[in-house]
Amino acid sequence: MIMNEINYKGSCHCGAVQFEVYAPQHLELDRCNCSICFKSGYLHLIVPKSKFKLLQGNKQLSTYRFGSLIAAHTFCKTCGIKPFYTPRSNPDGIDVNAHCLDPAPTEYTITEFDGQNWEQHAHKLAHKSKDNN
Repeated sequence: MIMNEINYKGSCHCGAVQFEVYAPQHLELDRCNCSICFKSGYLHLIVPKSKFKLLQGNKQLSTYRFGSLIAAHTFCKTCGIKPFYTPRSNPDGIDVNAHCLDPAPTEYTITEFDGQNWEQHAHKLAHKSKDNN
């Protein structure tokens, strides 16, 4: 863990799926305009897999894939919330829905990401899943 990182807890709505993630206190979040992110209101926090730990609920997760079938969108089978997933842009990382962090973060910057034109912009996210320890 880097010194300026803190441990965030998170969950789906019903609490069946719980996780923790290490990230800076001031979060750099992305809001994507692709169809799935826009419709679900997902707010992206991409981290290296080493910064994420599923605490409970693995058997409660269901996976949805579409398009290229690379991204693994995981949902709670009970409440339908997508608290995290493995993104196409960063298959070596985890993309946490910042709306699922408990308590909600208070220090963050949101960058708009043009996911409707994913092929032209995906490279802008590649660095986010690199472990800098």
